[in-house]
Amino acid sequence: MGKSNLLIELYSNLSTTGALTFSSKALVKKMVTQVDLKDADIIVELGGGDGSITQGIINQMGPQTKLLVFEINSSFCEEMRKQFDNPNVQIINDSADQIENYLNGEKVDFILSSLPFSFISKEITDSILSQSRSVLNQGGAFIQICYSYLLKNLFKKYFPEVNVSFTLKNLPPAFVMVCQS
Repeated sequence: MGKSNLLIELYSNLSTTGALTFSSKALVKKMVTQVDLKDADIIVELGGGDGSITQGIINQMGPQTKLLVFEINSSFCEEMRKQFDNPNVQIINDSADQIENYLNGEKVDFILSSLPFSFISKEITDSILSQSRSVLNQGGAFIQICYSYLLKNLFKKYFPEVNVSFTLKNLPPAFVMVCQS
């Protein structure tokens, strides 16, 4: 599936993708450089989309790191499985509120998310953020791309510390929120 077909898929599912276009290289770089991914054992990505953030994570993670990518759109999953034929990368076609079911009690070093929490129900949001906090290692971080600064208040309900940075080099400009466990 080409980039144009991925864009059609993106636009036809705005309620689940929550984006007008895929993340820019500048936004991906800002997101993946917020923490040191090299020594991580397990990283989780929530909302793999077209794989642009996934590629950014793979470029930064160590050779021993395991990456689990959650994506509910089966077309995006199919494309990512082709793109990331790597034994350390697991593409999971399931909702992010099922994260605990795939970890077998293991803890996660970092969770990177582009989920559109503004479009997700309160119950599912609560499940995703509660599970994310629960599965993070001490000193881990939940890193979220969002388009509204007001979402900081949502993340403060689940994480004791939320730091925010911003980039204009994305359409639309975006915030990166780093939530510490």
